[in-house]
Amino acid sequence: MAGVGTTKLFENDDVIVWDFRLEPGESTGVHTHALPYFFRVVAGSTLAVSASDGSSLGDIEFKTGSTHSLTLDGDDLVAARGGRVAATHSATNVGDSAYHEILVELKK
Repeated sequence: MAGVGTTKLFENDDVIVWDFRLEPGESTGVHTHALPYFFRVVAGSTLAVSASDGSSLGDIEFKTGSTHSLTLDGDDLVAARGGRVAATHSATNVGDSAYHEILVELKK
């Protein structure tokens, strides 16, 4: 996976739009979020998030139709609904179904 999504759909001076998909058991590999972003879950599943050293940061269930926004605070991402996670991490789909989201990075 290049960048923070599976496929870059669009980019201009303001945003980068990504299509992001993970099949059950598939992992993103370690990546870093350098911009604040939001995403809409098209098909939900449970993702196991790990730090860059491989240690577990916990499992997160993302429900179909939910929207999430995150800002940067140093080396952490801060969720608008509460919670923090390292900006550099990996995610593995530990659910039984494919995961799909549309992610929008905010450049300004």
